[in-house]
Amino acid sequence: MAILLGSIADDYTGASDLANTLTKNGLRTVQTVGIPDPSLALPDVDAVVVSLKIRSVPASEAVTAATSAERWLRQRGAGHVLYKICSTFDSTDAGNIGPVTEALSDAAGGGVVLVTPAFPETGRTVYFGHLFVGGQPLNESPLKDHPLNPMHDANLVRVLTRQSRYAVGRIDLTTIAAGPRAVKMRLDSFRTAGVTAVIADAIFEQDLETLGEAALEAPVSTGASGLGLGLARALVRSGRISSGGATTADAIRPVGGLSAIVAGSCSKATLHQLDIAERSMPVLRLDPERLLAGPDEIAAAITWAGERISAGPVVIAASAAPETVSRLQSIYGREASGHAIETATSIIATELVERGVRRLVVAGGETSGAAVDRLAIPAFLIGPEIAPGVPVLRTVGNAQGDMLLALKSGNFGGEDFFAAALAMMR
Repeated sequence: MAILLGSIADDYTGASDLANTLTKNGLRTVQTVGIPDPSLALPDVDAVVVSLKIRSVPASEAVTAATSAERWLRQRGAGHVLYKICSTFDSTDAGNIGPVTEALSDAAGGGVVLVTPAFPETGRTVYFGHLFVGGQPLNESPLKDHPLNPMHDANLVRVLTRQSRYAVGRIDLTTIAAGPRAVKMRLDSFRTAGVTAVIADAIFEQDLETLGEAALEAPVSTGASGLGLGLARALVRSGRISSGGATTADAIRPVGGLSAIVAGSCSKATLHQLDIAERSMPVLRLDPERLLAGPDEIAAAITWAGERISAGPVVIAASAAPETVSRLQSIYGREASGHAIETATSIIATELVERGVRRLVVAGGETSGAAVDRLAIPAFLIGPEIAPGVPVLRTVGNAQGDMLLALKSGNFGGEDFFAAALAMMR
């Protein structure tokens, strides 16, 4: 299998978001969970998105995992590798966006890496190097309070500089409006000046197309799914995309079985989606403090689900309001409390699958990663879009047989997302 575009995603829901974007824009795409075992037969595709869980791990671990994935992708023909990050640039002053970007640049022989989290379709834009969410500066938006990586600085040049060894530049909107050639010339000038990473403005889809064409000339880029859109369209325009191979229709074939929803996200969007779901299906809201105290809350949740799931879909949620999350983090620590919730929800998801669930919706990036890891799913085919950034996923090569999943980032989807997802998964 020779691929045209490789990507390394820093979490699983972000990987699904990118894979969905690439598919919608003409690339046959498969999403793997980590570097696949050599025995796994992947379908014939144009792009592979390698899902990792490296957004919140120590920078050295993120670099090791990302560079290993980069080598695997290059060995399979990838001429360009996109390091897929969150569109809110979630990171700390220690990384991991800067260290991984620099490591991938070094692995590809050096050079300048174009960086942008812009994705106007989802309200993320970059102007004068500052990230906006729905027209608000990131640090004034509801998304500033990520439970693991709070983002209180909208100046991306400043954010990336704090976590990088080398200088960080910026390409303004005027240069981008002048077209791909102007962007390439600006990148060349940064290369001469010894700059490794360059934040690019983008407020319209056309800006992403320009950036994608310019970025494709280099071996590495860093960005959210919006940059993936630009890269995909550039590849399609180049005429290098072949016909045939895996399609979205292959991914949506019915699997039957039971259905369930597991939520660990504490975002405002997910909390509202749970309220709406409660009107049409049974919802169990777990007590996060009891989850931290021991296994009894997990056992009770599995029993509760077992008594109801044969009658229709059930929802089990460890989601909590921000003030509750803050209180638990102050008592147990940010990392310990987050790990406990992820472990609990992944155990519950696995137990539900063992009881016959074949259609599973998981809400929350870390929650999704933990669930997919525990289920040992090696790869996904990308199906049709449920909501912007969230496709139906069909498992490839997993021991439980064919399953349909939806892995939702906390802030994604409309208020009826859960019902809409299950309606598309038969």
